[in-house]
Amino acid sequence: MTELKGSIESYILAKDGNRPHLLTDAFARDASLAMTMKTAAIAFPQETHGRDAIASVLVSEFALKYENVYTFCVGAVPAAHQSEFSCDWLVCMTEKATGAARVGYGRYEWTSDGQSSRVTRLHITIEDMVTLAAEFAESILRWASRLPYPWCARDALKQDAPDIETVQRVVTQLTR
Repeated sequence: MTELKGSIESYILAKDGNRPHLLTDAFARDASLAMTMKTAAIAFPQETHGRDAIASVLVSEFALKYENVYTFCVGAVPAAHQSEFSCDWLVCMTEKATGAARVGYGRYEWTSDGQSSRVTRLHITIEDMVTLAAEFAESILRWASRLPYPWCARDALKQDAPDIETVQRVVTQLTR
């Protein structure tokens, strides 16, 4: 039996590494995805149904625009046999077309079937997604590459965070 923690890790590896086949380990075939966007800086469909459609939206189409993706689940790790779990998230990445850095954060709300622990519903809230000039990409990605992945304690975010106003604001939000 796969625990919810393992399903979440499969999702992160699929999305960050452009490996849609890994979503078979993360989502039930008939899973659903809901998106709440509190920013206009990135766009996704509000509702997506079915694992294949979720793979298309969150992995394949995403990978056409972004690379160097680091997604972190911030805070606690789901307990064994847990079927519902919520956590904050942080993403650092670059745009393929421009090299611009992107830093965003929000909240994940996971629900699994309780049997296989595959995700049956994921609600992603995007609180903010900021685009920064390409010149900031290296320091942001170096910081991201040193953070515990994909589970990151809140305090770890503060360690060596780049002295970039946007990054500092995001870290403050996620460590409050």
